[in-house]
Amino acid sequence: MNLPSSQTVIGISEPGGPDVLRPETRPVPRPAAGEVLVRVHAAGVNRPDVVQRQGHYPPPPGASDIPGLEIAGEVVAAGEGADVPAPGSRVTALVTGGGYAEYCLADAALALPVPDGLDFVTAAAVPETYFTVWSNVFDRGALKPGETLLVHGGTSGIGTTAIQLGKAFGARVLTTAGSAEKCAACMRLGADAAINYREEDFVAAVKAATAGRGADVILDMVGGSYIPRNYQAAAQDGRIVQIAFMQGSKVEVDFMRLMLKRLTHTGSTLRSRPLDEKASIALSLRQHVWPLLAEGRCLPVVHKTFPLTEAAAAHALMETGEHIGKIVLRVAG
Repeated sequence: MNLPSSQTVIGISEPGGPDVLRPETRPVPRPAAGEVLVRVHAAGVNRPDVVQRQGHYPPPPGASDIPGLEIAGEVVAAGEGADVPAPGSRVTALVTGGGYAEYCLADAALALPVPDGLDFVTAAAVPETYFTVWSNVFDRGALKPGETLLVHGGTSGIGTTAIQLGKAFGARVLTTAGSAEKCAACMRLGADAAINYREEDFVAAVKAATAGRGADVILDMVGGSYIPRNYQAAAQDGRIVQIAFMQGSKVEVDFMRLMLKRLTHTGSTLRSRPLDEKASIALSLRQHVWPLLAEGRCLPVVHKTFPLTEAAAAHALMETGEHIGKIVLRVAG
């Protein structure tokens, strides 16, 4: 395929608000060994993109400074040793940056086939949240059938994914959300109970919903004051998995409860993890989750799409917190 020499991307002119996201013209990259070049049809918008735009989440060494951590599109070129996926394949890929562009490089091991029946917009909403939920809820959190999972932020992209995957693998799922509308959305996705954190104490609500036992696994992106409260809401031998700190990462905590309840408090980031670790997650997803996606179960919830050149509007919407599910940029097709 004859590739163009230049492309439109969304750059960050300087740290700041959504208006610093601006279209730029840059060269089309060429894949190195082990990489594929994807003609992007759609790109997911995620909270880490917002934090990067604000200047608080720099890309790892060697990664593109263009925001965007997940894409879907068509493979148009491959580097040495990247035999699969072959050019012409429809893929959805987890990337370390560069997604807000017409063409994006991806490690071949992280470029998975678009599940049967999914369009590119839906497929672009898969990688970041599904990799995150699988690695944190099922790998680090070791959620088992019959256990109770508490998901904070149930209507976020992460939350909507965690609710559905938790239920699909036999857990009881409780979640928190900030309005009656959002709680209703969580229930439609299969949550067993949705707690309006503006009106209820989630600790008391979790205890009531579990006959005083508490949650076996807690997925938390809030941090701050939620950390000691998670210790209260957790069951004996509970596992708390931290994936973000929207309320801040510094808090005073009495660890006596952690000792007495034999809690495990762990956490992880995704973007900076080594390729082999992310490739292992990709294999697990393809084995355990891709069949569910092909069956139309556990699908991403896409709240709204925007053209690539309106990335600033997409970020502005994300910052309102009014969305339910994912926001996606339409790029090609």
